[in-house]
Amino acid sequence: MAVTLVDPAGLPTVDLYRQVSVATGSRLVFLAGQVAVDADGSRVGEGDLAAQVEQCYLDVGTALAEVGASFDDVVKLTVYLVDWAPEKMPLFVEEEPGLLVEVEATAVLD
Repeated sequence: MAVTLVDPAGLPTVDLYRQVSVATGSRLVFLAGQVAVDADGSRVGEGDLAAQVEQCYLDVGTALAEVGASFDDVVKLTVYLVDWAPEKMPLFVEEEPGLLVEVEATAVLD
């Protein structure tokens, strides 16, 4: 499977992702949204956005691995954040009560 990541001229370059993903392959993998719960179903990181984001990404990684995929195969990642405000952007990779974030992914495999 090949994924080409592109930042088109005229759009801002963002360190965390590319503006366009072009994928070729024959198997599409759609992950359900993952929230900050562990394998036992216990909530992780109560009130801590960074800990919850980390758990979501760990769960996405686990789900991808189960079908023979990895983050290298992800062509689209969607993040839903509770009570978003621009000043919280630094916390997105660090912290905030309850389930605050959900992450879902789409991957393409050969």
